[in-house]
Amino acid sequence: MPVIQIVFFSLLAIVAISTAIAMLLSRNAIYSALFLVLNFATVAVLYLTLGAPFIAVTQVTVYAGAIMVLFLFVISLLGAEKLPGYEPLKGHRVMALLLALVFVVELVLFVVYRNQMVGPMPVVTPEFASPKNIGVTLFTQYLLPFEVVAIILLSATIGAIVLTKPDKKRVTPFAQEKE
Repeated sequence: MPVIQIVFFSLLAIVAISTAIAMLLSRNAIYSALFLVLNFATVAVLYLTLGAPFIAVTQVTVYAGAIMVLFLFVISLLGAEKLPGYEPLKGHRVMALLLALVFVVELVLFVVYRNQMVGPMPVVTPEFASPKNIGVTLFTQYLLPFEVVAIILLSATIGAIVLTKPDKKRVTPFAQEKE
């Protein structure tokens, strides 16, 4: 691998990791969402360099486009950027560190044992990841999960709207007649 590619991939990796860390450490929800958009864009560039342009375009349109617009919409409706910061409950940090340690151990074990248990890779035709085949597979074999995800996103949006709606006294027609 040429040195220029190593430098390019290293810079992409640094940008992806730093935007992910900035997203986690940002106190402002809007800035955190914008860091996540930058992370999604960096991952899309990585997909392009790996020779997967369809996945890169899908990454940008679905995640950096539609999902992040939904996140920003919900953040704006809930007013999360105005919420005061608070300390996590007792034990949450310890549990988070413990789960992170378990994840790292599993990752290391996976990398170590993966090379020993994996056989030869199956031959994949160029049409395997074409948009047509992905669409046919998505809307035939995976139609139910696709619709479930759509309903979950719709209910999350409706829930955010209901939660941000100010409490008003409902006036019934009979109450207006009495006054």
